[in-house]
Amino acid sequence: MVGQTARIAHIMRALLLAASLLLGTSCTSTFEPGLSKAELANRRQVYAIEAYPVKIVDRRKFDPRFRPAVVAAPGGYDVGTIVVNTHEKLLYLIRSDSKADRYGIAVGAAGYAWKGTATVARKAMWPAWYPTDEMKQHALGLPERIPPGESNPLGARALYLYQGGRDTLYRIHGTSEPWTIGTEASSGCIRLLNEDIIDLYSKVPSGAAVIVL
Repeated sequence: MVGQTARIAHIMRALLLAASLLLGTSCTSTFEPGLSKAELANRRQVYAIEAYPVKIVDRRKFDPRFRPAVVAAPGGYDVGTIVVNTHEKLLYLIRSDSKADRYGIAVGAAGYAWKGTATVARKAMWPAWYPTDEMKQHALGLPERIPPGESNPLGARALYLYQGGRDTLYRIHGTSEPWTIGTEASSGCIRLLNEDIIDLYSKVPSGAAVIVL
């Protein structure tokens, strides 16, 4: 009973935050990118083609290990595999036998963490968000669909994880809450900064294997 109560409470907190984001009433942080004017202008130009604004996040506010980097690949995985280490709060895209792209992530909170092997069966740019039946049961009035946008809970991109041809309902996606990176904050999905999910999305084909540890 205690576990179920905590689960419901977490769902409610997540839904209230999503609703406040949509209404523009949530607490926001001002990010000072710490870049030169030329670097900032170049970064903004890269995202100018996006359908919605992409905030440039100040990487100095994060532990350096959560910054994107090319690192030694974890051993034993095929090239092209996404490896999610929920304990480290890190995601690896295996690029060769020796190298991987590494990103900082947010993972599922207690009672929501998911582990297993899946496949990227679908990819979406600026996806809409459809709350699950469980979420709607515990948050009356929650809409059937939350449209794409900079405050959508799925962010700029989403990779949809399937097992045996069936949707797990878990995603690797962007976030409008960059301060959650490096924490256990989600309802089971894997979150990256919008800048990072855009980068990862461009490198990962449909059918890619995903291993969540």
